[in-house]
Amino acid sequence: MASRRDFLGTVSLAASGFALAPLAACSHESPPAPTQTPSAEIPAAAPAETPFSGTLLKRTIPATGESIPVIGMGTSGSFEVGTDAASRAPLREVLKRFVDAGASVIDTAPTYSSAEDVLGDLVAEAKLRERLFLATKLSGVNGRDEGLAQFEASLRRLRTDRIDLLQVHNLGDTRTQLALARELKQQGKVRLVGLTHYREPAQAQLAQDMRAFKPDFVQINYSPVSRAAERTVFPLARELGIAVMINRAFEDGRLFSQVKGKPLPPWASEAGADSWAQLFLKFALSEAAVTVVIPATSKPKNQTDNLKAGVGPVLDAKQREALVAAIG
Repeated sequence: MASRRDFLGTVSLAASGFALAPLAACSHESPPAPTQTPSAEIPAAAPAETPFSGTLLKRTIPATGESIPVIGMGTSGSFEVGTDAASRAPLREVLKRFVDAGASVIDTAPTYSSAEDVLGDLVAEAKLRERLFLATKLSGVNGRDEGLAQFEASLRRLRTDRIDLLQVHNLGDTRTQLALARELKQQGKVRLVGLTHYREPAQAQLAQDMRAFKPDFVQINYSPVSRAAERTVFPLARELGIAVMINRAFEDGRLFSQVKGKPLPPWASEAGADSWAQLFLKFALSEAAVTVVIPATSKPKNQTDNLKAGVGPVLDAKQREALVAAIG
């Protein structure tokens, strides 16, 4: 949901503009001219960014049988920008890398300030709607009329005539809003319905609502330091055939602070990971009940890094516990 703190390495975005090629991580400064001292060394350029390659793992949505890529994208914070070119240029590249890698699931909400507007503009501009699985929410509303008005505004802001997944945000007015979502599903304006929350204390209520309402999706927080879902939500999702979307896999960036300055575990390469971000995402994906995880970023380099977590093996039980220990 929230954007990751980018201490893993910064990439200059000022020069990205509308570029479609992957950004390089090297310096823009020219090397110093050779001197007459034989031992003088010319600083080596920083290594270029490694582009995404491979095929994203997919998992099945039980309600429909369709498969979706396991790496999605959130928009809270990252897409909450204005209309100026400087703010939107890196997001064009973020979106392009996402789609070029074969990813499709993008989660947003009408209460993420300008996120729906920005996402809608960029998707329409690049003519990408047919390649995306768009998820938004009924958020902070009470009663059917408020919910319907908000949904219709979301369609306008996202510049689409349908939503793939409409979720009742943070269990707000759940019964009424989920009934509305299902009504919209019957009308063909929504394909799937879901329930969300972002805090572990709400998962007991979420579990009750999963049994009572049997949504197609639930969206919850999960990470190596927030594991309550393993005891409640995940077993129930498997039992009822409910897909699971994961938010806050980076704990709003706090996980990066906890491993700052630490080398990657020696076993990271065995798991196909070359960054902490990939390990955190692979941790979430190593839970079989998880269908998709939605890290948010406004940085193209981080987008490529996130996508790499969806290729290759996930963590085994021993690696999961080793990662938990490494964070502490």
